[in-house]
Amino acid sequence: MQKILVTGAFGLVGSDLVSELQKKHGNDQVIALGRQTIDGNFHGILEQGDVRDYAAMEALIKKYNIGTVYHLAGLLSVGGEKQPDLAWDVNVGGLKNILDLAKDYQLKVFWPSSIAAFGPTTPKHDVPQHTSLEPTTIYGVSKVTGELLCQYYFKRYGVDVRSLRYPGLNGYKAAPGDGTTEYAIHIFYGLIKDNAYTCFLKEDARLPMMYMDDAIKGTIALMEAPAEKISVRTSYNFAAISFTPGELVAEIKKISPDFQISYEPDARQQIAESWPQTIDDSRAREDWGWQESFDLAAMTRALYEGVKAKLQK
Repeated sequence: MQKILVTGAFGLVGSDLVSELQKKHGNDQVIALGRQTIDGNFHGILEQGDVRDYAAMEALIKKYNIGTVYHLAGLLSVGGEKQPDLAWDVNVGGLKNILDLAKDYQLKVFWPSSIAAFGPTTPKHDVPQHTSLEPTTIYGVSKVTGELLCQYYFKRYGVDVRSLRYPGLNGYKAAPGDGTTEYAIHIFYGLIKDNAYTCFLKEDARLPMMYMDDAIKGTIALMEAPAEKISVRTSYNFAAISFTPGELVAEIKKISPDFQISYEPDARQQIAESWPQTIDDSRAREDWGWQESFDLAAMTRALYEGVKAKLQK
């Protein structure tokens, strides 16, 4: 039986996706690949490697008879700005390795794009599926490049590669990073530890967001959809909720009325201002039935309970 490989398995998305795939297919059917970040408590098949190493990736494909790859490994927006050359090598070079292997070994591939593919010339509201893509970060540039590579490999070689433009994703299983949207995770650590938080975005910085459970549900639904239902081979617009730090704080104060918030915008505010505020994802809803389950209130409660339980361990 062919197995599933997840690269970047211990990042923000991988930490939730791997466990869900294990539930659906069994621990022995999912191969988790990490490079530096490895969960010491992980139960399942674990490999360590670098997606930039073609020979190593090919060896894994052969060793486990891989049929599907969820290729999540990559540097995010802020990390990419700190190391743009590395971001290009990992985000573009790593993807091309996976696509080349998919071509040769008939693999089915999921690869995440992002709202970072948008830029200042993109409409700020209800961004259509086909729109201006002129990002101002190396992360965004790598995502636009990746989208075009995915479409090329589908049209040129018939590779079944599928993609979603992830909004800001909010989950608690992985440690929060330094991404532009991740204030919405850090704020819960501040809430539980200190009942206070200093936000690096402005109070009114509205961004498209999504609770992690919805992101995982949508990712798997996309991969399980019949090929004839997939009309977009760059990357689907993908949305759930849009909110500002101020609106999130209002929900948090329903849990802790004395919560203290201050705002000290840094360079991430400029990145946020280059991204849209709301996304039109009607094509995903029409093609393969996408529908979110969590609104802002439900996400707030879930993140609070999840981070609280994590910190109490």
